[in-house]
Amino acid sequence: MNTTAGSELRNKVNGSRPVKLDNILFATDFSPASEAALGYALAIARRYDSKLFVAHVIRPDVYQMLPPENLAGVLEQIRHYAEQEMANLLISGRLRAIPHEILLEQGDLWPILSGMMEKNDIDLVVVVTRGRTGVQKLLLGSVAEEIFRLSHRPVLTVGPTVSGRAPEETQLREIIYATDFTPVAEQAAAYALSLAQEHQAHLTLLHVVRDVDRVSPENVARLREFFTKRLEKIVPPETDLWCDPEFAVSFGAPAEGVLEVAKSRHADLIVLGVRGAASFVGHLPPATAYKIVCQAPCPVLTVRG
Repeated sequence: MNTTAGSELRNKVNGSRPVKLDNILFATDFSPASEAALGYALAIARRYDSKLFVAHVIRPDVYQMLPPENLAGVLEQIRHYAEQEMANLLISGRLRAIPHEILLEQGDLWPILSGMMEKNDIDLVVVVTRGRTGVQKLLLGSVAEEIFRLSHRPVLTVGPTVSGRAPEETQLREIIYATDFTPVAEQAAAYALSLAQEHQAHLTLLHVVRDVDRVSPENVARLREFFTKRLEKIVPPETDLWCDPEFAVSFGAPAEGVLEVAKSRHADLIVLGVRGAASFVGHLPPATAYKIVCQAPCPVLTVRG
């Protein structure tokens, strides 16, 4: 779709505010996994005529165990490596024709990234996660999870199970919006609706009902009808979507339910609402949002309420 057509579509969005993506921050650690996330950041920047900020933070936890006498030399090597990687990206030509800026700073991850976001009026953050679980996650943490728990801007996370290379242009044909109807999910719904309109995508609104092992078949049917009606109320009557949205109610564990629907429908994007780090992640239990991000077959957009 050309720029003019995209702008016209954005202006037609009714019932939800158009997505504003003037400035995108791509946080990289220069790992091979970051390449896929960069591809999505570039594709989004082309689609929305965005300025792309490519950021890397030299974190103190990388070198905090070093003897003081070795610290200066190691820091110099780390910074030289980061500068060379940024130079290689510029030389590659991948940023050609996209307004861009390189950001390279040193310090604790979140305070530095948060400052970058505020200073540059960032609308979207793009990150990669390597999907650490169990003891490894407890020891090393998850950079992506730290970001999407704390960020007041939407975060697009590209997980390790996202297959294939990122498209040259964003092609959202199927969007899954998962909710449990808590207030924190409302802002995420606005993004799901607006993106479906912008990309003329099919939108599935999904609720996963848990703890129904002992519910009778008759009550299961009633629950399905009840939650389907609640999903229908999320879509404003005046919203002029490309096609009628679909309302899906499944039963079981939330993460597994969302992932199953996303895989069966070949989703291009999953949209979730999340709560801050002081509470639990998302409008789902703490481990659920992270599990979806790590195992999703497509990028996941998390919107903090």
